[in-house]
Amino acid sequence: MTMTLLLVPVILVLMGLTVYSLMRGVGAFLKSTRQDLEGDGAGASEMQLLQNKMMFNRIKYQGLAIGAVVILLLFTHGGR
Repeated sequence: MTMTLLLVPVILVLMGLTVYSLMRGVGAFLKSTRQDLEGDGAGASEMQLLQNKMMFNRIKYQGLAIGAVVILLLFTHGGR
């Protein structure tokens, strides 16, 4: 019971961070111009770097949330 009360808010926060990172990444993608997408050979633009960072954060938070759900399931159903 105690673990459930601890993990449910953690899962909700991680889910919120996942959605926030997804929206920031999509926003950075939409702000990318045709010039950014074609590239001028000078490397990645600022928007492309932000997009990459936000998508990595999304994967990280999503993985942590899945891990927390697995732990929650182990504690709630593992003792039976």
